[in-house]
Amino acid sequence: MPRAVFKSIAMIAAAAAGLSACAGGLNGSGVSTVGMPGELEPIHAAAFTKDSAVFWVSSNGCTRKEDLIPIVSIKGADAVITLRRIDEDTCKDPPAHGVELKWSFEELGLPPGSPVSVNNPYQLPQT
Repeated sequence: MPRAVFKSIAMIAAAAAGLSACAGGLNGSGVSTVGMPGELEPIHAAAFTKDSAVFWVSSNGCTRKEDLIPIVSIKGADAVITLRRIDEDTCKDPPAHGVELKWSFEELGLPPGSPVSVNNPYQLPQT
């Protein structure tokens, strides 16, 4: 990803982090994370197309899609995705800008074009 694009995404993520609240298991979306498997994964950025969800997360060098699980909750007419880490990344070679992980809406059980939001806290990458 070009550096200028990544910086723009990081700035948007930082602004979103400032606007979101996280208290008592509720994130900015108002969906409770209590009882969900794994650990709530801070994300650097998220983007959605008509039929896919893309997340950028931190990695120690070995993070794969299988290490995280997207949990989809429905709130009103919108889908809310909570990304949870279910397997620790114990490698020692972190990429500067994390890794990109992508799920199709079909994998998430969502029809194409569904309105989607994210229930994870935003965190700037360690550079």
